[in-house]
Amino acid sequence: MSTTINSAFLILACSTVAAVPAIAQTYPTKPVRMIVAFGAGTQTDVLARVIGQKLTEAWGQQVIIENRPGAAAILGTELAAKANPDGYTLTMNGTGAMAINPGLYRKLPYDPARDFAPITKLVAVTQVLVVNPSFAAKSVKEFIAMAKSKPGQLNYASFGSGAVNHLTMEMFQSTAGIRLGNNVAFRGSGDANTQVMSGELPMMFDTMTSVLPHVKSGRLRGLAVSTATRSPFLPELPTITESGYPGFEVVGWTGVFAPAGTPTAVLDRVDRDLIAAAKRPEVRALFNQLAFAPAAESREAFSRYIVAETAKWAKAIKDSGAKIN
Repeated sequence: MSTTINSAFLILACSTVAAVPAIAQTYPTKPVRMIVAFGAGTQTDVLARVIGQKLTEAWGQQVIIENRPGAAAILGTELAAKANPDGYTLTMNGTGAMAINPGLYRKLPYDPARDFAPITKLVAVTQVLVVNPSFAAKSVKEFIAMAKSKPGQLNYASFGSGAVNHLTMEMFQSTAGIRLGNNVAFRGSGDANTQVMSGELPMMFDTMTSVLPHVKSGRLRGLAVSTATRSPFLPELPTITESGYPGFEVVGWTGVFAPAGTPTAVLDRVDRDLIAAAKRPEVRALFNQLAFAPAAESREAFSRYIVAETAKWAKAIKDSGAKIN
């Protein structure tokens, strides 16, 4: 009897192994939804719709974009975490939900490390240190000298406590050994930029996407970029490393995830097709339009990257004292 049972288990195991590649060959056999934890018209939504269309063309099955914004991307991310891990629910998400929120919220209804399988990072987003054009400092070194002469007096704009641009400024202060004034939070990039352009506040970090037109028009002055190398979008701006602070690098990013437990063969298929989509000329044109840097990489590399990013942001959160609920 035991021999019969063992043989049955062996047959089942072999058939299961054989079925795994078959899943990838036939997947998808029905529409795939891609949850976006941000509203329609946001940068992530626009990217998801373009990438989703390319996957639809490759798969012959519709990729449906489902916007679930709210609560710092928590609502949509939680929904994606609890989806059936069969490959028919994906999520396009990024730095805030996957690397910052775990260190910012005491009670988070999802755990990125436990609940998700990273597939690929698609784009990286540079932060730019910008000031009002009338601000006396014309370089990072002059900025730091001014901050040291007026400790705690120079306020700056952000999107809120624990937002990417707030924590970037906290990292910059720590690296430069300066103490700025208050973090003055606004509801979004538009409002924050307006305050700096009007001179109500002297400075902020913001994404290349948001500040590029204002820097080019002269309504904002860029001092430096947050990346390890100069940006092709504003090549005249030095990096903070070049400005005398080696090792400073802060980059936002967006990628695609599936619920943990999704079959490996399916993850590999989606990974391959996402990377192919990201190389299409029309997709690269969108990247340029949004001032995104292409960053597609393997699942394994993306997983390692998220671990390092989560640790980096957790330290910044702890150093800043930012905490929500």
